[in-house]
Amino acid sequence: MPSMYDVSVGTFSKMLTNLAAILDKAEAYANERKFKPDVYVNLRLAPDMLPLAFQIQNATDHAKGAAARLSGQDMPSWPDDEKTFDDLKARVKKAIDYLATFKPADIDGTEDKSVTIKVRGEDTAVRGQDYLLGRAQMNFWFHTTTAYDILRHAGVPIGKRDFTG
Repeated sequence: MPSMYDVSVGTFSKMLTNLAAILDKAEAYANERKFKPDVYVNLRLAPDMLPLAFQIQNATDHAKGAAARLSGQDMPSWPDDEKTFDDLKARVKKAIDYLATFKPADIDGTEDKSVTIKVRGEDTAVRGQDYLLGRAQMNFWFHTTTAYDILRHAGVPIGKRDFTG
């Protein structure tokens, strides 16, 4: 069975690295087509969905939040103020760099650790494994997938291999 570290930091790092490569492909595509990559920042799949910037902010928030909560560290607070494509790329890199500060000993063995999260505005204690698998990962996957989908829908020539690495 994979360790809590592998399932959290390992998975988040791999997928954020894949997301960084997808953003590079999106930037190259925009440059080839002679438009500014900043056009992507506010794209969304449907009028009632939140844009690419939000998807990337939330994917990185869930990754850093899981690592911090499971390890017992204070979660860093990053303002959600990315306005340009370069800002989004920098946020993904910042998250990858943050995750690199964690070691297996920081996360492994936290399956039964009590983790406090907000649920409908209330502090709620959950088991570490339940939090990781039932909240942090699910939200992380949703937002990384949606970021991929927005860029694919915008014509960026990416496929499953880009997403999975």
